[in-house]
Amino acid sequence: MKAAVVTFPGSNCDRDLAVAFEQAGFAVARVWHKDAELPAGVDVVGIPGGFSHGDYLRCGAIAARAPVMAAVARHAARGGHVLGICNGFQVLTEAGLLPGALMRNAGLRFICKPVALQVATADSAFTRGYAAGQIVTFPVAHHDGNYQADPETLTALQAEDRIAFRYVQNPNGAALDIAGVLSANRRVLGLMPHPERAADPALGASDGAAMFRALAGLMAQA
Repeated sequence: MKAAVVTFPGSNCDRDLAVAFEQAGFAVARVWHKDAELPAGVDVVGIPGGFSHGDYLRCGAIAARAPVMAAVARHAARGGHVLGICNGFQVLTEAGLLPGALMRNAGLRFICKPVALQVATADSAFTRGYAAGQIVTFPVAHHDGNYQADPETLTALQAEDRIAFRYVQNPNGAALDIAGVLSANRRVLGLMPHPERAADPALGASDGAAMFRALAGLMAQA
């Protein structure tokens, strides 16, 4: 199994994400934002957290137009898996790979703390290691994590079981308590909380490890 982790100027969780993939058994390739192609044989692409391009303009808006994102879009279009975490979630919405937008937190403050999440669906490559309804804890660290979409999109996300995680106690004002959403083909996940920061007992939390193990297990069967 092979994962590619993209780095933009301002990414600060790219190494953490690479380590989480490696600990689950992936061979990891590091990819620069100016690269026009992904390495051959990549199964899953990780778009990490951080502050790509300093969050100028809108969070993720500049990164979404980087050369590598055209390659990520092609990977997703042919059925490849993509995981965007925090700033990576913002990049995926700005690139049109996921619906909706991440707005300024309702409290207008940066939030950095562990939060409880409910696994809203276990029907995806990313969440199959959990049970639907299970409560897990991942840390958040964001200023623009307030997920919003038009009413039709929110209705579709619910009807199609594409809400991956919900906040147990909403920290940022996100519509429907949404912490993460899936693409229509369920192979792209955007998630504001950080599973890679909760993937090893040495970090004080390990609930996130099941996400990476589940991905590895699925791809080992392919």
